[in-house]
Amino acid sequence: MSDQWNATEYAAKDNLLRVVRGEAEALFEMAAAQDAWERRTACTLWRVRDIVGHLIDVTESYFTGFDAATSGGEVPAALGLKVMADRLNEGARAHRELTQDAALGRLRADFAKLMEICQALGPDEWAGQQVAHKYMGPLPAFFYPVFQLMDYGVHGWDIRQGTGRAHGLAADTADLLVPFMFILWQATAEVSAGTEPVNVGIRISGRNACDYLVSVSSEGLEYTPEDVSGLPAVIEFDPGSLVLTAFGRVNAGTIIGDRAVADAFLNSFFRI
Repeated sequence: MSDQWNATEYAAKDNLLRVVRGEAEALFEMAAAQDAWERRTACTLWRVRDIVGHLIDVTESYFTGFDAATSGGEVPAALGLKVMADRLNEGARAHRELTQDAALGRLRADFAKLMEICQALGPDEWAGQQVAHKYMGPLPAFFYPVFQLMDYGVHGWDIRQGTGRAHGLAADTADLLVPFMFILWQATAEVSAGTEPVNVGIRISGRNACDYLVSVSSEGLEYTPEDVSGLPAVIEFDPGSLVLTAFGRVNAGTIIGDRAVADAFLNSFFRI
């Protein structure tokens, strides 16, 4: 894995922020179109205006975390991911009273402020500063520009999907997000004491190409990079398909071997 495509490394900062800015500008342009505001999106409950409201909601919650990290102030306990979908929907809809111009102006200002915060992060802060996330608790600072890439990259895809035109996810965006999809799966694995163990191989192409052994059990999800050639089921993904599958936008992947095992794995997650 090249350091410039591994967002956990400070060496990737400039590359990551470049890609985030590109995705944000593309979303701003789409959302500013005269006929866009009430258009449906891939998020069935949200119009374009609600995606903009959602981005305001989450970005401003990141400021709370960074303010506490620098001031030493306290933040509320993490809410957990189980309530995340409902709370995010509430947060998005809370901004419906804003006009298109007012909402986009506020979001642009929020985005610029967060990019300033991320640009100022040094080598020690990138992975060493812990910043409280509203739902997940304390996380290294590098997660926040990555969250912005998820926010703008995936929701930009949602807006394009709503137009009915064929489209795809940009390679730079997908490649940077690939390693974080395993963390997303880990955080959203739907397991209980009775969960039957499932082991699959996940094979990824692109700049962060790798084979992973992924195990789901009553203990949760674990993943390790290793050769998966001998496993009963292997699922091959290109980077874009992995990201969109992990976020529940599409059902993708090429299954090699036991379809039942692969299906059991792919249905092991709750959506956020």
